[in-house]
Amino acid sequence: MSGILFIISAPSGSGKTTLVNALREWVTGLEFSVSFTTRPPRGSEQDGREYHFISRSQFEEMIRGDQFLEYADVFGNYYGTAKSVLRDADQRGNDLLLDIDVQGERQVKLKVPEAVSIFVLPPSRAELELRLRKRMLSENVQSEEIIRRRLAAARKEIENYPNYDYILINDRLEQSVDELHAIVLGERLRRSGKPLSPQEKQYLETAQKCLKPRMGEKIRSILASFQMPPPPK
Repeated sequence: MSGILFIISAPSGSGKTTLVNALREWVTGLEFSVSFTTRPPRGSEQDGREYHFISRSQFEEMIRGDQFLEYADVFGNYYGTAKSVLRDADQRGNDLLLDIDVQGERQVKLKVPEAVSIFVLPPSRAELELRLRKRMLSENVQSEEIIRRRLAAARKEIENYPNYDYILINDRLEQSVDELHAIVLGERLRRSGKPLSPQEKQYLETAQKCLKPRMGEKIRSILASFQMPPPPK
């Protein structure tokens, strides 16, 4: 693949979709992969925009046909990325952004080790719970069991943050959008090998501040809120 493959993952409720939508408005030459799923649409979601909504039998037929770059069963529903999106982006000379879970990230990284992976963290467990409750309220759903299940799933997903290249803490939306923008542009600049202007150097510096090895202290308090061990020093 001639372009850059970006992977972004996050626990449900971390604000990843908002970040991705903002990034797509700002950055040209970046295609967004629309995944396939067997879960029903939520709220105002439309087929072909947020996801390709298909039946379980259709999804399993695609599995048998080896049509997926990655796929996973999450809460009883399949999610997957078709191999064709890589070929199509490559033919158009564009970079590609995959919005996938931690299982998918591991599958893709094994196949495309040069891919750039970004993990979005909530600022705390309490904030994540608040966001989940707001989302469920907007979906007219009230269930403490679903809240508990999603928080437990978030904790398990967060355990996988060491696998990622960049860590983005989505505390203040505008700053998080700027950082995500800088990561994408910074990777393009770093790989271009060309001399950088002062503004381009600033993008690269902002991106480098989000590299996982530089985020240890900021990650520490988030892990503590989930009663998880601190990051290694």
